[in-house]
Amino acid sequence: MANLINNQFMLKSATAERLYYDYAKNCPIIDYHCHLDAQDIADDVSYSNITQIWLSGDHYKWRLMRSAGIEEHYITGDADDYEKFLAWASVIERAVGNPMYHWSSLELYRYFDIKEPLTLANADQVWEMANAKLMSGMLSARQLLNRSNVELLCTTDDPIDDLSAHRAIAEDFSIKTLVLPTFRPDRIMDIEKIGFTDYLRALSGPSRMVSSWIDLKILLTSRIEHFASHGCRLADHAMENFIFIPASDFEAEQVFHKKLEEPDTPLTDHEVAIYKSALLLFLATEYYARGWTMQIHFGCRRDNNARQFRALGANTGFDTISGTGNFVAPLAEFMSHLEDHEILPRMIIYSLNPHDDPIIDTLIGCFQNGKDAMWIQHGAAWWFNDNEQGIRNHLRSLAAQSYLPGFIGMLTDSRSFLSYTRHEYFRRILCDFLGGLVERGEFAKNMEILGSIVQDICYNNARRIFIPEE
Repeated sequence: MANLINNQFMLKSATAERLYYDYAKNCPIIDYHCHLDAQDIADDVSYSNITQIWLSGDHYKWRLMRSAGIEEHYITGDADDYEKFLAWASVIERAVGNPMYHWSSLELYRYFDIKEPLTLANADQVWEMANAKLMSGMLSARQLLNRSNVELLCTTDDPIDDLSAHRAIAEDFSIKTLVLPTFRPDRIMDIEKIGFTDYLRALSGPSRMVSSWIDLKILLTSRIEHFASHGCRLADHAMENFIFIPASDFEAEQVFHKKLEEPDTPLTDHEVAIYKSALLLFLATEYYARGWTMQIHFGCRRDNNARQFRALGANTGFDTISGTGNFVAPLAEFMSHLEDHEILPRMIIYSLNPHDDPIIDTLIGCFQNGKDAMWIQHGAAWWFNDNEQGIRNHLRSLAAQSYLPGFIGMLTDSRSFLSYTRHEYFRRILCDFLGGLVERGEFAKNMEILGSIVQDICYNNARRIFIPEE
């Protein structure tokens, strides 16, 4: 069988190849949004077989396996690791047009030196070769980061986290990758969800329960300071739909007080909007004061299969694209309010709905500060969109409606240490996109300018934001 991954993979012109190999390939990785566990890095975890590192916790693969008719027993059930691996092989060998066919082939090649795509016919050989590499101790968590040339990664962390794993990493000078936390306050934002008061009680700590809106702001400020003391410079907010209405502290206090006094009484949509709007404004102000970047992502409806959610929990592959573009008015009003008060933090805005690309690209142009390139960013195509077509559409829209050279590039959004090949995948597509413009006579063949654009997108832009000069 011919190798799928070769020098020309995804590169359809000589210009694209030159851009990739001369400018993109060796750029360090800045992974500013991922879901790796900092404790795994602190402990430098190792894996005894490829299923553990490749399939465990990867809802991308789980979703594909379900679609191919694989029983849950071989996905998240109690089948043994070898059986799960064979089930995956039976699916991926036929996954024509799916990005995971490319990702899996890249992962096998780059980390295990396995050049052929996985099939049932070679599954036993792949299992033995990959497991031998894992058992040799050459592919522990830290070694994978080093091998992937990861300069910085930002984990995703709940405000309640004591960040002890991050402290351990910072104190271990043998770790070459800079690992920083990201402040993710979704659970304190989602006042309408079951368990809010229980979470608030846990966040408050054993001394006393937060009992007022002012107390809540004081508590969150202390948690933000805690994160800042561990190097945090990013916040992340996930929501299905972006909500914002002008809301005062007095109104927020009334809603918050009602929730505490009557925890089993559902809040109205208007009350939820008041609380979330006031909290978003407060947090954005805190982020701006510390020079943090605020990520906002929406357009995803999560956990749609209620029965499977009860059985397996969240982040198990039952989410879908949602959204209709009706985020524009509230998001524009939110940003305009912050701009009016000169406290608009740097932002990265993502939507899982690809139809929102041109909407976001035109909206961010309304709030650039004229000092920093792309103060407001349109985040990378991700999740259901980090396939070839989704990435190309994102690049095309960003180039047409905004300023592509200011883009901060790719992220993994992953729970797997093998996912760094997604940066290679993105870089190859980026170079082919730019090379195609040159080959069609739509941009001058000035390799110095093109090369600087490639390196800025792949590395420099993100580094300037997330690794300030000492």
